This record gives sequence, structure tokens and C-alpha cells, in this order.
Amino acid sequence: MRVNVYGSELSAAVAAAALSSVGHQVDWCPHPEVPWQRLEHAEWLLREPGLKSQIDAGCRSGLLRLTETPTREDVDIHWLALAPDQRDAAEAYVADIPAAQSTPLVVVNNSTFPVGHTERLEALLGHAGQSAVALPDMLEEGRAWETFTRPARWLLGSEDSQATAQVRELLRAFNRRQDIFQLMPRRAAELAKLAIIGMLATRISYMNELAGLADSLDVDVEHVRLGMGADSRIGFEYLYPGCGFGGPSFSRDLMRLADVQHASGRESLLLEHVLDINEQKKETLFRKFWHHFHGQLFERRVAIWGAAFKPGTTRIDQAPVLTLLDALLAQGVHVSIHDPEALPALRELYEQHPRVRFCDDDFYAACEGADALMLVTEWKCYWNPNWRRLSELMATPLILDGRNIFDPDYVASRGLIYRGIGRRADPANV
Repeated sequence: MRVNVYGSELSAAVAAAALSSVGHQVDWCPHPEVPWQRLEHAEWLLREPGLKSQIDAGCRSGLLRLTETPTREDVDIHWLALAPDQRDAAEAYVADIPAAQSTPLVVVNNSTFPVGHTERLEALLGHAGQSAVALPDMLEEGRAWETFTRPARWLLGSEDSQATAQVRELLRAFNRRQDIFQLMPRRAAELAKLAIIGMLATRISYMNELAGLADSLDVDVEHVRLGMGADSRIGFEYLYPGCGFGGPSFSRDLMRLADVQHASGRESLLLEHVLDINEQKKETLFRKFWHHFHGQLFERRVAIWGAAFKPGTTRIDQAPVLTLLDALLAQGVHVSIHDPEALPALRELYEQHPRVRFCDDDFYAACEGADALMLVTEWKCYWNPNWRRLSELMATPLILDGRNIFDPDYVASRGLIYRGIGRRADPANV
């Protein structure tokens, strides 16, 4: 098929590369705000596993062409993968490019726009045989290529049988193991995407609430998590307490769901509470640090392991580390920070700050003379540290585990002080 991809989001880059890799002729036009000259050097693009090499391979094959303006030739599919605040650009594109075609086509709305916006895009087409379908972006940063090419599901919002068949054919190469399309009306698909994000956020925030309760009752929240997850009605997914979630897509989609509810006149006290809990949890390691030293924090030193909002990405958008850093620096704390991938993004914000030191290579170097080590992002390189070396390097061997990846009893048995999210060492086992 002939496909036009429009946008500078991760979903646009993955779609352009993946569709061309299976034989479609793809013209990819990034949004003018982030043209290819800037996009090709973006850290998130370069660090997304395998993506840049797939884009390069598509360009070498001739099946992927990068353009500065949208192609005006007749095509079969227009794939829109734009940021939520680029709705005007989507409407202008659809009114100008696809509507000028006389041949049948399908507009695929892969953007997170307000519920009902796919219908609005179709209304701008104006030709028989031209339809718009909703195909919400379900990619996971850090494994975007895998989630596109080996998807667990596609939410396909379409009320047109010919458009449905066209999209199925477009993605047939990624749908061989089983039929992973969930066909539904367009508005339902748009709302289902937001509802999924809202449910995941609710599970995380509920576990964080329980972790706080467990702390106050002197209960290890790990026992509670295992008991809940063993119930087949609940399961274990997204039941891990931590120091807050972030990320550009997750946070934006939550706000989009809140906007949808507000616009409908149905305010959600539950969603507001979920968001409030998450913002409070971003400060939880700071509060544990404060309590341990009874508020005497000026000139103390902290090591932070992990800055990215999750392992496998360079992004720090709405990441817990930003809230944590601001709280520590406001108290006059010196911070040394390591992350395998996200330090360039963090440097853009804090490189000139006299109390922030970046440790690029050795994560142990961040711990020299530290009064506490805060684990913020659970990169695999942090899971099994040399505890003897840490106790020798640190001024105070206080481990504040924001992701509960360490064994509290084992850490304490090595002579360090452990505090997790709803977890602490059992004195009887040390």
C-alpha cells in the first residue's frame, strides 16, 4: 500500500519504520515543529532499541521516504500520529491533503485526541469512499518496536467495513499469531485507550496508599501484595508500590481522561485522588530522608540511582526524580546522580546547579560520602550491588529503595539501614 505518515511522535517513527519494513511504500512527514533535522538527533529516538536502525534500513531500501511537506499523490492510508495539542494540525492536514484525493482512502487516527475527534476528521474528508478510523497508540516506551510488530492487541474503532478491511490488510504482517484486533465504534476505542491508562494508574496509586498504611501499621506491604495478586480477580500486574509514576504518554493520557470527564460535566473524584496520590508519592523518599535525620539536611549528601521515568528510556518527563531533586536542593542537600541513559536530559535542567554532580560511568562513584542512597529507577544494573563496597563508601549506610527491588532483610544483614515503600527489615531476621 501507499501510506503517508504525519507526525513527530514516537508512534509516527515506529509506524513509518515498521510499515516500510513489511513492504508498504511509506512517506513520512514529521510535524514542522520537530522536523527530521532535529528529530534524528533526539535522545529518545536514538535510545529506543532498534528504532533508528530500522528507519535507516527503510530509507536505504527506498520503501521509506522522509519528506518536509506531506505528499500530495494519491495514497491508500493517511496515518496521523500527532501530539495531543496538535489537533489543529491534524484538521488542517485532513482538510488539505486527503480531501483533495478522488480515490478511496482511510485516515488512521493514531493520536490521543479528545473522544469523538476521529468523527470530526472524517467530516472534513467530504468524498465517498473516504473514512477515518481510530487506532489508539498502545506503544510502550523502551520496547516500542516490539509492541508494534508483536502487538498483544489493537483497539480498532471503525464503523465502515471497507475501512476495517483496509486497516486489517495494512497491519496483516503483525497479526499472524492470532487475531488481535478488538473492533468497536470509534468513540469507544478512543475512550477505551484512556480508560486503560486510568485503570493502571488507579492500581498503582492504590498500592501506594496501601504501602503508606502498611508502614503505619508495621506491616510489610510485600505480604499484602502477594495476597492480593494471588486472587484471580486481581492478579499481579501493576501492583507494585513505588515512588510515583511519570512519562510523557502516561501522564498526558491521564490528563486527557480528566479533560474528557470535565468536558462531559462528570467530574471524577477518583481520578483526581489518583493524581494527587502520585504527586505525593514523588516526595516519599525525601520524607523518609527528612525523618531519618530529623529535618537536619543542610549540607548533607545524597546519591540517586536512576532518573528516567522507567527503565529502558532516556525520558524524564514528569519523572519522580524531578520532584525529588527540587525538594533536596531546596534544603541545601548535595546530590550525585547516575542513570545509564537519561543524564543528557537531566543535564539540560541542572547542569549549572552547584549542588548537582553527574556520574556518567560508575554508579558507585555517586555514593562516595553519601548520607543516603535513593533508588528511583529500577535499571537492572542496580539490582545486585556490592553491599560491602557501598557500606565502605557511604558516610551513613541508609538505603531508600523507591522501587522495592532489594531484599530488606539481606540488606540489613550486611550492616546497612533499609527503608522501602511499605517495606523494612524484620529485626528477627537480621
